[in-house]
Amino acid sequence: MATPPTEPFQFPPHYSFPPFFTLQPVLTTRSSQLQSWSTLIQSYCRHHRIFQLSLIDALPTPLFTNAALARSLSLRDAKALLSWMASAEGGNRAEFFSSSGGKKKAEEGEGGRVWIYWRRPEEWAALLEEWVERTGQRGVVLTLYEIVEGEASVREEFAGMDMELLRVSLGVCVKRGKAQIFSSGGEGEGVKFF
Repeated sequence: MATPPTEPFQFPPHYSFPPFFTLQPVLTTRSSQLQSWSTLIQSYCRHHRIFQLSLIDALPTPLFTNAALARSLSLRDAKALLSWMASAEGGNRAEFFSSSGGKKKAEEGEGGRVWIYWRRPEEWAALLEEWVERTGQRGVVLTLYEIVEGEASVREEFAGMDMELLRVSLGVCVKRGKAQIFSSGGEGEGVKFF
């Protein structure tokens, strides 16, 4: 299991600026603000090892609410922000999905769940491939559990990763011809890197 952060998260200076919590109407200001929010969300999630958020549950947390200012990002603005993060303009750094596991279009996300891609699946795939090469595990069948919870990966950034995100990232490795996924009836899934 991934170890929790020992240091508290350091919020950027603009987090203490009240207008930061209301999306601005001027296009250039709004664009800069969206980028600042995206960077903040990715950094916060990376620090706390958060791979997905429930927007409704996340709104009252320090990520979206500055208690010292008594200011919060509204649900409407948070949805607009995450929809922007899910777009090409926002770097595809988020993706809405339904609780049943199916993907939804960002604008249909309502208060649902969203992946926060502080590393996109392609980036995780490259990191996993590099780790397998570095640790000499090419050609070895590894269980998905062992990849995210095993002793060999405890100090890796993907330790404790959400299993669904791991599957998506491994799918990228498979498409690149770098891995094959195996399902072993009841024993869990495994993967072999080439």
